[in-house]
Amino acid sequence: DYKNTIIKKSETITRPPYTKEMRKKQYTVLAPQMAPIHFELIEQASLSEGYNLKVLQVVDKTDIEEGLKYVNNDSCYPAIIVIGQIIKALKSGKYDLKHTAVIISQTGGPCRASNYLALLKKALDSTGFHNVPIISLNVAGLEKSPGFKITLPLIKKAVMGMIYGDLLMRVLYRTRPYEKNKGETEKIFSKWMEKCKSDLYSANRKVFRENLYNIVKDFEQINIKNEFRPKVGLVGEILVKYHPTANNNMVEFIENSGAEMVVPDLTDFFLYCAYGREFNYRYLSGNKVQSTLGNLFISLVEGYRNDMRSALKNSKRFGIPKTIYQLSQSVEHILSLCNHTGEGWLLTAEMVDLIESGAYNIICMQPFACLPNHITGKGMIKKLKDLYPHANIVAVDYDPGASEVNQINRIRLMLEKAKDNLVV
Repeated sequence: DYKNTIIKKSETITRPPYTKEMRKKQYTVLAPQMAPIHFELIEQASLSEGYNLKVLQVVDKTDIEEGLKYVNNDSCYPAIIVIGQIIKALKSGKYDLKHTAVIISQTGGPCRASNYLALLKKALDSTGFHNVPIISLNVAGLEKSPGFKITLPLIKKAVMGMIYGDLLMRVLYRTRPYEKNKGETEKIFSKWMEKCKSDLYSANRKVFRENLYNIVKDFEQINIKNEFRPKVGLVGEILVKYHPTANNNMVEFIENSGAEMVVPDLTDFFLYCAYGREFNYRYLSGNKVQSTLGNLFISLVEGYRNDMRSALKNSKRFGIPKTIYQLSQSVEHILSLCNHTGEGWLLTAEMVDLIESGAYNIICMQPFACLPNHITGKGMIKKLKDLYPHANIVAVDYDPGASEVNQINRIRLMLEKAKDNLVV
């Protein structure tokens, strides 16, 4: 009967795991794009450790359309985007499917992002790619991939790549809107991207520190106009915040509108996840081992970030990022630090940090049905305006069916208010 037919069919689909032999044979591992600056560096870190990682660079609206064929519109918008990217790449004919695997991250928490793996498996099976191995990148033991190991050298290189990405994003967005010689900032940015990618292979700490100092030095020497633009902060769900296609090229739009975009460091999200393990252990269902590992990760990452802080210490143009502990302390009187589903308390902390650093104008963007982030994002706007009356915050929802015109118009209204405040 029909039921037995379905069971029999499902039993014939056995997905091979990513094995050590596949790694030796240099299987191409496709990774979805999320943050172009950072992921280009992470790709190099992975290559240096023997993984033939290929981050999908070109992402457009057709990826979203592809994702909608396999993921329900009510599901997580980022899931639609990343699964669409992967399926479209596999269909493109550019890759030998007998020697190709895919990798996807898993939060492991009470967020719909934890369903990425199941949604991806279903999409791959629906399109006949059931022989393509999946690497689940997580620390919760959700899926086993014998050929992929999160080793200390890989972690260190990935951390260096993240910090390089944070610094380059910080100095690029701070300088480009004001440059006197158009294109100079991008030229220096490209030079340092190539240098940082090359130096990730050796991951020499001394070279890392020298690069950070020299990046700051080079960008400070760029001639800029003596003008003041409103600063616009960008917060929200991690993929929508950093993915140009997901947020309709928001950085470009803000700069073309006569403002300066300020985007919090990507590294903060991973530190926030690690910091949450301590609160899981203290107040919820976590254990001591997870708490200890989280604290060790924070110590490692903040140690490398201190190198960036030292490079920025005497800068007159660029700010210094706060530690994860400083960020948490800034909001513990506003909401519970046990809010760590989605971006949780970090979302509120980023808004507080932006306001206190002069970026009073904030775009808070979320997938339409991202409930936890609506609580700690949109739900905190009234409280933040009570604490900071000059704050100018607009919440914008992003989904495949959302009107881009409506999104842009709401942001334009926020920018008009920002420019009026400059006059006042």
